[in-house]
Amino acid sequence: MTNVGIIGMGSYLPEKVMTNHDFEKILDTSDEWITEMTGIKERRFAEDNIDTSDMAVIAAKRAMENSGVTKDDIDMIIVATSTPDHHFPTVANIVQSKLELNHVPSFDQAAACTGFIYGLATAYNYIKAGTYKKVLVIGADKLSKKIDFDDQSTAILFGDGASAAIVGEVSEGYGIKSFELGSNGDGGKWLYDDKDTKYIKMNGREVFKFAVRIMGELSVSVTEKADMTSEDIDMLIPHQANIRIMESARKRMNLPREKMSETIQLYGNTSAASIPISIEHEVKHNKIKDGDNIVLVGFGGGLTWGAVCMTWGK
Repeated sequence: MTNVGIIGMGSYLPEKVMTNHDFEKILDTSDEWITEMTGIKERRFAEDNIDTSDMAVIAAKRAMENSGVTKDDIDMIIVATSTPDHHFPTVANIVQSKLELNHVPSFDQAAACTGFIYGLATAYNYIKAGTYKKVLVIGADKLSKKIDFDDQSTAILFGDGASAAIVGEVSEGYGIKSFELGSNGDGGKWLYDDKDTKYIKMNGREVFKFAVRIMGELSVSVTEKADMTSEDIDMLIPHQANIRIMESARKRMNLPREKMSETIQLYGNTSAASIPISIEHEVKHNKIKDGDNIVLVGFGGGLTWGAVCMTWGK
């Protein structure tokens, strides 16, 4: 039986830091209010000459280097993004070209902040079926180009970044144990990309109610589907959207706070890049080790949601 998991990762975060104090200069807000309501202290904004594909390429190169995988090994590219450089060619097409990845199939996965989990599940199924062996899955978003800086409710939330994972066969006992995906188009009106202004629009109250419910339910469900309990989980990695939403999932799982990844204070909401950035952050800080059971859980515009339970290691 083929076991499928993540065999290497790499991330890219822009150098420019936008702090809450910077927002105090342009909005009627405060560092204390933003921190209390969201958990965010700062976020990264890419320069004007850096687009989503540029960040994705750097993250992909780092993932390949960290995993020891060469361009000849990769046979599919999936890029999860809501902020492509163009409608077409896709970000995945641009990544394929810049990395010279042997004309492999490549496509963008549009599931908003849940995109990386959708991409991970898609790669898992292709590999389990024996169609492909190593899939490059990237979460990348440049949300700063979608921010309305006159909208206090959304402007403070988002940041830019990219993170890539090489997904392939792993040793027995490791890899993805279960996943769940879902969507409800009726809720799309609560979080969307406005076709006229091109800015992100959100009904914060409705999104919050939905996210608090779905994040907790999903975390428990995907754990049970993997024949595990909360006591078996070593790290919960929620989409870094809002600390209060994240806390609701942690409490539903009955996990201590040290078992939940928190990168939101550093990077804000980086959409499809949020979960993989957090995974690599925890691995680098030795908070995720081989043999650890982790739960990834997220939600996004669409509305979409998804979760993965996996045992870390290759």
